[in-house]
Amino acid sequence: MTEQRNADTEGRPEQVGEGSTPAPERQGWSKVLLVVTALLGLAGLGYLGVQEALRGRLASDGMSAPSVSMQTYDGKKLSLSDLRGKVVMLDFWATWCPPCQAEMPHLIKLAKEYEPKGLVFVAASRDEMPDAPLFVEEFIISRMPDLAPYVVYAPDEMAAAFQVTALPTLYFLDREGRVVDAQRGALSEAALRARIERALGQ
Repeated sequence: MTEQRNADTEGRPEQVGEGSTPAPERQGWSKVLLVVTALLGLAGLGYLGVQEALRGRLASDGMSAPSVSMQTYDGKKLSLSDLRGKVVMLDFWATWCPPCQAEMPHLIKLAKEYEPKGLVFVAASRDEMPDAPLFVEEFIISRMPDLAPYVVYAPDEMAAAFQVTALPTLYFLDREGRVVDAQRGALSEAALRARIERALGQ
C-alpha cells in the first residue's frame, strides 16, 4: 500500500499544507518573484509618468489649430481650417527619421480605412526647406507611392504652434479644428487604431 501511494505521488509537485514550512528554496523563489513584481510595477508607473510628462509638453487639448497655409505635395495650398467638419490625423514627420518611416505605412493604411468615416490624414513634412520637396519626392517614388496624397510641407510657424520638438509627433483634431489627442513618438498600428476610434467618437 505504501509503495502504491509513493508511486501515485511521484512526479507531482509537493503540496505544503497548513502549518507546514516551505522548503528554503521555495522561500527564495517567492522573494525573487515579489522583487520582480515590484520592479515591474515601478517600471510601469515610471513609463506612465514619462508619457504624461511628454503629453504635458505638447499643445493642450482644446487648442484651436492655427490657420497656416501649407503647400501640398502636388503644389496646391491647404490650411487646417479647410478641413473643418472632418477629424484630422496630423502627423509631423521627416524622410530622415527612422521611427517616422516605420510608422508611416500604418498611418497610410488606417487613413484609407477610416476615410469613409470622416478621417483626414495630413502628413506634415519637417524636412529642411527649400529642399524638402526634392527629399519627399525621392522618398515617395522610391519607398511609399501611397503617401503622396497626404503630404504637406509644414512651415516653422506650424511646428511652433504644435510644439513639435521631436519626430514623429502626432495630433488629432476634432471636427471643429480643436486638439483632442497628441503623441510624441511612433505608435503601433493597434495603438493608432484605438486613438482614431476615440477621436472619431468625440
